[in-house]
Amino acid sequence: MPAERSALLASRRFLPLFVTQFLGALNDNLFKSAMVILIVYRLAEPAGWSGGILANLANFIFILPFFVLSASAGRLADKLEKTWLIGVIKGCEIGFMVLGGLGLALGNITLLFVVLLLMGIHSTFFGPIKYSILPVHLRPGELIAGNALIEAGTFLAILIGTSAGAVLVLDATGGGVLSASLVVVALSGLVASRFIPAAPPPAPALRLDPNIARESWRLLRRVAVQPDLVAPILGLSWFWLVGFVALSLLPALVK
Repeated sequence: MPAERSALLASRRFLPLFVTQFLGALNDNLFKSAMVILIVYRLAEPAGWSGGILANLANFIFILPFFVLSASAGRLADKLEKTWLIGVIKGCEIGFMVLGGLGLALGNITLLFVVLLLMGIHSTFFGPIKYSILPVHLRPGELIAGNALIEAGTFLAILIGTSAGAVLVLDATGGGVLSASLVVVALSGLVASRFIPAAPPPAPALRLDPNIARESWRLLRRVAVQPDLVAPILGLSWFWLVGFVALSLLPALVK
C-alpha cells in the first residue's frame, strides 16, 4: 500500500488533483481562521458584537452552502466536463481571495462574511468533483489509496491553514503576508488544475433543476431508501459537525 500511494503521488492521473484539492482546502482554512481570530480579538468589541457569537456565525455561514447547494453541485459535476469545471471554480477563487485580502486589510466585518460565504460556495461545488473524478482516472484497486490521500491532504491543509492564519493575522507584519498568500495559493491552485487530465461528463444530457430545495429533497429521498448510504452519510456529518463546533469555540475560549 505505501508503494501504491507513492506511485499515485508521482502520477499525473492523481498528483495535480491532489495539489489542487490541498491548496483549495488550505486557502479555505487560512482565510477562515484569520477572519475568525481577527474578529474575536480586534473587531468584535469595538463594533459592539460578541466575538464568540460572530465566530459561530462564521462557521454557520461557511457550512450553509454545503447544506443548500450540495445536490445541485453534484448534478453539475455529472453534467459538465470536470477538468473544465475545476478551472472555472479555481478562477473564481482568485477573485474571492483578492476580496478576502482586502477585507482583512480593512477590517470590514461585512466584507469578510461575504467572502466566507463565497468560499463556502466554492468548496461546495468543488467537493463532488474531487471524489467523482477519482474513478475516471484511477483503477478500481487504486481508489482506496486515492481517497485516503485526498483525505490526508485535506486534514493536513486544515491543520496548516488554521494555524498559519491565526498566527499571521495578529502579527504586525503578517497581514500583508497573509493577504498575498491567499492570492498566491489561489493562483497556484489554478495552475495545478490545468494539469488534471480531461474527465468527460458521465451524464451530459442531465437536466439541472433551478429549484435547489426540490433538488435537495429529491436527493434525500433517493438516499433514504438505501441503508448502506444513510449510515456513512450520518457518520460523516456527525464527524464534521463535532469538528466545526470545536474549532468555532476555540478562539473565544482561548481569548
